[in-house]
Amino acid sequence: MSTLAQSDGLRARPVLITFLLLLGLSLLNYIDRYLLPGTQPLVQSEFHLSDEKLGALTTALFVTYMLTAPLTGWLGDRFRRKPLIVAGATLWSLTTLFTFSVHSYGSLYFRHALVGVGEATFGIFAPAVLSDFFPARARNRILSIFYLTIPLGAALGYLLGGQLGARFGWRAPFLIGAIPGLLLALAYALLGVEPERGASEIVLRTHIDSRPQRQQMLALLSNPAYMLATLGMAMMVFTMGGISAWMPTFLYRFSGMSVATAGTVLGAITVVDGLAGTWFGGWLAERWLRTNPRALYLLSAWSVLLTLPLAALVFFGPAGWSLPALLAAEFCLFLNTGPLNAAVCNSVSASVRSSALALNLFLIHMLGDTFSPQIIGAISDHSNLRIGLAATLATLVVSAALLFRGARHAPPLDRPDLDSPAC
Repeated sequence: MSTLAQSDGLRARPVLITFLLLLGLSLLNYIDRYLLPGTQPLVQSEFHLSDEKLGALTTALFVTYMLTAPLTGWLGDRFRRKPLIVAGATLWSLTTLFTFSVHSYGSLYFRHALVGVGEATFGIFAPAVLSDFFPARARNRILSIFYLTIPLGAALGYLLGGQLGARFGWRAPFLIGAIPGLLLALAYALLGVEPERGASEIVLRTHIDSRPQRQQMLALLSNPAYMLATLGMAMMVFTMGGISAWMPTFLYRFSGMSVATAGTVLGAITVVDGLAGTWFGGWLAERWLRTNPRALYLLSAWSVLLTLPLAALVFFGPAGWSLPALLAAEFCLFLNTGPLNAAVCNSVSASVRSSALALNLFLIHMLGDTFSPQIIGAISDHSNLRIGLAATLATLVVSAALLFRGARHAPPLDRPDLDSPAC
């Protein structure tokens, strides 16, 4: 199973198939997540919802997502991850099918909450599996490729939600990911391979951590490389979650766009920025790492800092500048997708990586996008959506500060034990 890590490329056919299946599942996962923002004005009109109650739908998904994450992380460090991935993908695909029969706000709220349970499994196990295929130096490149599914899935979610929702009603778009999701889950069950845990880690061959796993988990909290990357990501996710949930509605209200047009425009911007920004960020970090082991943190910090004035221009600038500023802001923000996730994976050992990723997801959603859409909606109800979105600017400042601090604790990529002394 370590052939791929040894060759540092996707040459082993079973691993290539596994990687492609994980890419497909991840793409459908993010399409499903961003269908709601693309159809929000239609949902709001049918159920007569305030902005706060509309934002609470996204909150429901992430509450169950983050509450499920610790359990799935514990399972992932003790049992085979392949059946857990299949179970999670099957659950959110079936739940997506259920959406077509939803005719009340309570049922829609329950649907979003249940999707979070399924997503929590996939979001934790897929990066852990890929980390077992690839050594530390290669993870930035591989995870940058893997996380291209975020902007591509988001763009397709916005586009399909807006276009299909305007034509066939808001329920129709939710059907597009259900059947493909079930088919990919079946394909992964039949064709996916399970890597040996820690197969790419020098640490497991030369320095086996004999401490009980509970002690290793507690040590995560005193691992500055891990915690600062996680908290910096959480503050960034607060911003990204809020903007991604409300930007189609922002364009609908303040730019005079129809639901379909807003979804199409935002989808186009997201796919261009996401693909270009994620690729360029991974490429730049790959080269910067040759001379500076702190590159993953530093690039992430600078990308967040550069986003700040551009986001402010989107919210409060002249209407003619909003789309160009949004294009530039999203590009900057996507630069850190691969590098920051690679920094989190590199900061912990393989023996607790699933649990560490679970804790990471719990914290970034608890402090980030679980409540940001609802908070922004509540502020909007009492003022306007521009003021609500301005709350995301403060978290960008905090994120950059945490990541610059985290760069001081970045572990050298070539040392036998990638963990900090505390972990």
